Amino acid sequence: MTPWVRRLLFLNVAVFFLQNFAGLEMFAFLATPVAAILRPWTFITYQFLHGGFGHIFFNMISLFFFGPRLESKLGGRRFITLYLLSGIAGALLSLVFSPGVFIIGASGAIFGVFLGFARYWPRDKILIWGILPIEARWMVVGMTALSLFSGFGGVSGGIAHFAHLGGFLGGYLYLRWIETHTGMARFKRKTTPRQSPLETASAAMARWSKIRRDQLHEVNRGELDRILDKIGSDGMGSLTPGDREFLDRFSAS
Repeated sequence: MTPWVRRLLFLNVAVFFLQNFAGLEMFAFLATPVAAILRPWTFITYQFLHGGFGHIFFNMISLFFFGPRLESKLGGRRFITLYLLSGIAGALLSLVFSPGVFIIGASGAIFGVFLGFARYWPRDKILIWGILPIEARWMVVGMTALSLFSGFGGVSGGIAHFAHLGGFLGGYLYLRWIETHTGMARFKRKTTPRQSPLETASAAMARWSKIRRDQLHEVNRGELDRILDKIGSDGMGSLTPGDREFLDRFSAS
């Protein structure tokens, strides 16, 4: 388990214990429409409160399964930033579209983690209720559609659907910012050969097929074979931006 996932699990469980078994009053830490401006800390603190065992169990089990891999990908600082910003975005969107609803729970932050996982591993299979397999990308699409329908359709059931949508939105915006504003992103934009927008798929494939496999390092040969096999089985539409960058880099050398 990665460091920030471990800390978040501990903190959420500890607060849940204080909230439900130690009898501490937590109202001052809820995100509420009326007190949002006077109590700005609630945009953070509400994320560590939960409405019951089922609520915290779902959020923490999701963090346990999806968080470590994403933290390893992003690094600890960016992961915790993604987590907290997704939660804040969830509160903001919920307060805008459902200002009469009290907001509690880590769901907005967890949905940001879902979004990050699906962005980097879109085809990974996830078992819903441990039974139904679904790719991560389609899980996010389905959850978004459900939250939109329930939120705008007035189907509440005690769930802050706009907090979920805000979590997705906040996570997406932060990841986009990372990918376009970091030093590594700027370096890659300068050094990566760009495919012409007029280049057809067949022309790109013809160019990529000229890569001299025998001149590549063993690691790069394996990556080339993996990408070409993906094209053969799933088509060019299955290529990620990273796959295309790899092919463009070596076809230009």
